[in-house]
Amino acid sequence: MQTLTIGQLAKKAKVKVETVRYYERRELIPDPPRRESGYRMYSESDVARIRFIKRAQMLGFTLYEIMELLSLKVDPDTTCADVKKRAEMKIKDIEEKMRALKQMKMMLTKLAALCKGGPSGECSIIKALDSENFERVRY
Repeated sequence: MQTLTIGQLAKKAKVKVETVRYYERRELIPDPPRRESGYRMYSESDVARIRFIKRAQMLGFTLYEIMELLSLKVDPDTTCADVKKRAEMKIKDIEEKMRALKQMKMMLTKLAALCKGGPSGECSIIKALDSENFERVRY
């Protein structure tokens, strides 16, 4: 079996060395065996695991959620329905974030439209952020 150094692993997985170390600390990848010299020895399965993690992150999964997915991946009792449930929960989470972002955009758009460009002491955006009634006002 060919072993990889941490630098080779990072290059093949298209991440930084610090990312590999971070994943190790977070226990997303197992502690690798070491040579007598103390250098870590990684394998192609570590490359695949890091790629899995990065792809899951691209879909919006948190590291905690990715850890769950990795556990499901190796659990012989896991069904596709178990994984689908996680995906559907992530979809709902994304939809909630999209609604919140849309609301933020609407509020900022209205606040920006009120701005006259004068001195900051007269700025409608600053005044709105300073307002005790900010959450209750519909901009």
